[in-house]
Amino acid sequence: MERAKSVMSKNDGVVIIGAGIGGMSAAIRLAAAGRSVTILEQNERVGGKMGQIMRDGYRWDTGPSVITMRHVFEDLFAAAGRKLDDYLTLEPLEPLTRYFYQDGTILDASADLPTMLSQIEALNPNDVEGYLAYLAYAARIHRITGPVFIYDQPPTPSSFLRVPFPDWFKVDGLRKMSTAIDNFVQAPQLRQLLGRFATYTGASPYLAPATLNVIAHVELNGGVWYPRGGVYAVAKAYERLAGELGVEIRTNQPVEKIVVDANRRIKGVEAAGELIPAAAVIANVDVATVYQKLLPQTPAIQKKAQKLVQMESSCSGFILLYGVEGTHQALAHHNIFFSKDYPAEFESIFKDGQMPGDPTIYAAITSKSDPDHAPQGCENWFILVNAPPLGANWDWDAEGDRYEAHILDLLAARGFDLRDKIRVRQRLTPHDLEGMTGAARGALYGTSSNSMWAAFRRPHNRSAEIEGLYFCGGTTHPGGGVPMVTLSGKVAAELIINGRS
Repeated sequence: MERAKSVMSKNDGVVIIGAGIGGMSAAIRLAAAGRSVTILEQNERVGGKMGQIMRDGYRWDTGPSVITMRHVFEDLFAAAGRKLDDYLTLEPLEPLTRYFYQDGTILDASADLPTMLSQIEALNPNDVEGYLAYLAYAARIHRITGPVFIYDQPPTPSSFLRVPFPDWFKVDGLRKMSTAIDNFVQAPQLRQLLGRFATYTGASPYLAPATLNVIAHVELNGGVWYPRGGVYAVAKAYERLAGELGVEIRTNQPVEKIVVDANRRIKGVEAAGELIPAAAVIANVDVATVYQKLLPQTPAIQKKAQKLVQMESSCSGFILLYGVEGTHQALAHHNIFFSKDYPAEFESIFKDGQMPGDPTIYAAITSKSDPDHAPQGCENWFILVNAPPLGANWDWDAEGDRYEAHILDLLAARGFDLRDKIRVRQRLTPHDLEGMTGAARGALYGTSSNSMWAAFRRPHNRSAEIEGLYFCGGTTHPGGGVPMVTLSGKVAAELIINGRS
């Protein structure tokens, strides 16, 4: 290849690879601190996994659909001297999610405690006290783990020195998530509902540590928020703020490689045959992909890449976007159709590497909140089924059509027959997710959280092999989900700012 041409006169900026939520979060904080920032994005628009599709009068979000932890977004905009409400309207949703069970039970999860308790009492009066105790338990885990595992730099064993000794065992890392839940509540419907929060990190409630019950706290105690206009409005708000702060965002600009000098120090990145010098680089890309494809393949880099590839992946997803004729008054904005045998479902995904025969089906219909997301008298359905990461035991090319038909048959059996009502349709498999976002094996949340050591094994936000290389996004600390990815950008930016890179 022709020698790369330098396009910057001095090596004083930060280059961010990827205009996902983590990358733009980092850019905002860096620019607010006076740093020069350039973001290079391979796609034609910002957002990363957070995307949108518009066709024939319908609109869908194609990535995250549930927004929690409003304070994280407020903190980001405040760091730039702005108010969140001037850029983004976050509206509380009620119910949080509507749950459909195969025995006919329908439960509206609510952050309003009297509303929630009345439904729980109808299932099992003994579970009222158990649920209240569970909420306090989840809030306690958040209080203890938040400063160490969520809102600060990646945890180390020494991090626990900041935790008072009596709290060490209250994080509940030695039990499985499902075991802890079962000790609080008895109704199978409530156990399944609370176990579902493991999927927010792409994990199984039967394998993940009980510490992950903290996720229930941020949703059931903190509420669920809907960005007016759709979840993609979050990406647009970040893009707008970054632009106002002077961040240069170049779309349709894939990075070919990260350039490193002989002393393993960042020089910049190469894109379109040009060298873009940088004092630091933040990769808002799957960490495994960075080590496999973007860095010089030295023995140390190859060793790290192999280690990352061998780590267990989180689950992926099978996504169906439907423009549906007609409306369904029995459905809410967020809906869950639970499988009958929850343990068998996760065993299929994580042990067998295959799609479950009886999957839990999630359906988000944003036209319930934004009527203009579908033509009058119609709805936009976003359907997600948890899927194993790409592997040898499932062939989407051979099975995609059959499995999509299977999902429609299951919905019809639950009273929602869409088969003759679909005006527009699009399908996204784990192959598509890998190609669109660079997520290794299509895994939505990077490495698996099905281990008590997951928080320590998750890749650090600073490379140990390359000086001046940092990471943000769902595959690094503190994990996946829009608030957590936003926090990953904060961690990466602060490492650069405090380290004077």
